[in-house]
Amino acid sequence: MTDVAVVLSGCGFLDGAEIHESVLTLLALDTHNLSYQCYAPDKPQMDVVNHAAGEPADESRNVLVEAARIARGNIRPLSELDPDSYRAIVFPGGYGAAKNLCNFAVAGADMVLDPQVERVAKAFATRGKPAGYICIAPAMISRIYPQGVRCTIGTDEGTAAALTAMGAEHVACPVDDAVSDERYKVVSTPAYMLAQRISEASAGIGKLIQQIADWL
Repeated sequence: MTDVAVVLSGCGFLDGAEIHESVLTLLALDTHNLSYQCYAPDKPQMDVVNHAAGEPADESRNVLVEAARIARGNIRPLSELDPDSYRAIVFPGGYGAAKNLCNFAVAGADMVLDPQVERVAKAFATRGKPAGYICIAPAMISRIYPQGVRCTIGTDEGTAAALTAMGAEHVACPVDDAVSDERYKVVSTPAYMLAQRISEASAGIGKLIQQIADWL
């Protein structure tokens, strides 16, 4: 059994998975000697952004194909993820988590999850398997766990209010820490919702992976 499934949402913080967060997650897992396999939805991105200009690009890209860049090609379609074959799951952030894994970026508190994301995330939750959500990805937690689940996106009041409106208990959290809900074995950390330096993102992600390792 592989230890951890890592679900990516593309490649690039403005329209896919945040690359630093994704790589730091994989590094932290490897440092704890936890094996992992990357997955991503095989579908078009919600949009494409030119990261050099910070502006929309008139093109289409596939979430799985783009996420393969981060995974060095070792990636599988999310539809193939069997929750019984993994001990835990982690969702790095980036706007892709709010655009391609769900529609929080446009729907806010009326968010719905991508059907494949909902299938796998709820399967880990109902089996009581550990899960980690990074940066903006914790916005999905309230659609996966019971009302009152504890989570964090850091200190942004507007985003925190949306999570509260969806039924979560948002806990303000500094960039170098993580918030756990022991009842459901789910842990979240702000990362680049707050980070100004890669070392700050690394500190919080390190604590998130440490918590998952402790639960395992």
